Order: sequence, then C-alpha cells, then structure tokens
Amino acid sequence: MTNMNTKTKVITGTNTRLSYFHGWEPVSINGGAEKYSVSVLIPKSDTETVNAINNAIDAAIEDGIAKFGGKKPNKAAIKLPLRDGDVERDDEAYKGHWFINANSTTAPQIVDRAVKPILDKSEVYSGCYGRVSLNFFAFNSNGNKGVAAGLGNIQKIRDGEPLGGRTNAAEDFTTLDDEDFLA
Repeated sequence: MTNMNTKTKVITGTNTRLSYFHGWEPVSINGGAEKYSVSVLIPKSDTETVNAINNAIDAAIEDGIAKFGGKKPNKAAIKLPLRDGDVERDDEAYKGHWFINANSTTAPQIVDRAVKPILDKSEVYSGCYGRVSLNFFAFNSNGNKGVAAGLGNIQKIRDGEPLGGRTNAAEDFTTLDDEDFLA
C-alpha cells in the first residue's frame, strides 16, 4: 500500500503520447536540479482523462490550502499544470492536445503492456504512446503559487512517430560492400 492521495493521482489514457522524454536519465532544465521528466500529450478527445486531471487539480488545491495562505485561491490566479497545446506551442505534435510537464527526482518504473520492466532504453522515446501515472500537488515557492504534476510510472502502449527530428540509422545510411569498407 502507498500513502499517496488517490484523489490527486491520475493514470492517463492509452492515447497519451510522450514528448521531451527524460525517463531513463535525469536532466537539469534551466539550471535546476536534475530530474526525470516528460511532457505528457493528452488528446483533447480524451475527456475521461482530462476530467480526472481537473478533479485531481481541484483536490490538490484543497489539500494545499495551507500553502495558499489558508484560503482557497482563484484558479485563474495560480499556475496550473494542464496546458493547451493549440495555444501555447507552435508544434504540430501538440495540436489538438492538452499537455502536462511532469517530473520527479525519483526514476519512474517503465514497463510494457504486460507490466514487465522495459530494459532496452531505445523502446521508450519521445513520440511513443504510453500511460503515465501523475500525482498533482500544490506549491508555493519563490512567489510562484500553483499546482504541479509529479511523474509516477510509465507504461508503453505502442510505438509512434519519433518526435524531435531524430532519424534511425537505416534512414541515414546504405549498406556498404566489404571492398568499399577496405578502400
């Protein structure tokens, strides 16, 4: 059993796509502490996941009232993790999606459809589809107040077009004859 608040935890749907995936090794973003992170792309058509996220954000606000000076803040006055990809990103992959940037100082468990650990790091990448467990929590730090998303675990569902312009070796190179190699 975990002590995590189930009202603030959400498991995304199966059409969630991973972007800016840093689940294998932590990275520093803007000079901050190294963290595992991912941008979670949720289709706007996945209303079940979006509603669950909005409910979890509301629960995180309720749980964090002490961080907001003892009273419930106006949601428009604080930072919220669910963002509109059509408005905030000029990126084709984000069109028609909500997105959440989630991170953690602890490595996520990364599993396949059968919930078996994925050991080959090339299997999970920016662009593949997966379910992500997220935990929402209130914060008040350096004058910034809001709700953030903690990264839990990741389950790869299926492959997708890689994001970030990365190509694979078969697209970059052709086979060389042995005599060409020795030339």
